[in-house]
Formats: sequence, C-alpha cells, structure tokens
Amino acid sequence: MHIDLPEKRYYGIGEVAKAFNVNTSLIRFWEKEFDILKPKKNAKGNRKFTPEDIQNLKFIYHLVKERGFTLEGAKTHLKEGRQEALNNFEIISKLNAVKAQLIKIKNQL
Repeated sequence: MHIDLPEKRYYGIGEVAKAFNVNTSLIRFWEKEFDILKPKKNAKGNRKFTPEDIQNLKFIYHLVKERGFTLEGAKTHLKEGRQEALNNFEIISKLNAVKAQLIKIKNQL
C-alpha cells in the first residue's frame, strides 16, 4: 500500500483519512483502540499526526485491512512482536516504494 502524503511535521485528520481512503471516524476509532497512536492536539482540539503516527497507522491498516486481523488480533500482534514486525513492515514498505519507482522509470523508457 502506498500512502501519498507530502513530507511534513504534522498532518490533519482530514488529510490522513483521505490518504488512507477511509473516514475520519475510523482514524479516531483506531486512535482510541491502539495506544501506539498518540496524535498531538492543538488548542482547538484538532489532531495533529506526526510521521511516526502515520507509520503506525500504515501498520495498523496493513494488519486490519490487508491481512484481515481482528482488532484484538492486531493489538496482540503489535504487543508481542511489535518492534520486529514493524521493522519487517518498514523494510517491505521501502522495497515496495523502490519497486514502484523502478516500474515508473521502466514505463518512461
């Protein structure tokens, strides 16, 4: 899965939901369910997601939407082998990005 977000320090919930092609309510729900999501809130109470939050959201999305984990299963998976699983997910994500770039270059030849 490729999430198209510009590099920034903080992202609003609307642009995060749009990038993941989900409703903002799902992002808020996942925030309540998964303690690894801790977006900052500004004075108005608007959520500001960091790049680390985005990476964690990608991992949650991967577990729940792509691999079909239940919420409880995803929580258990995150707790038991979080760092190893996250490292593997990051490596796979980077390889997929490289693959996408190579395909783009190939198509331009």
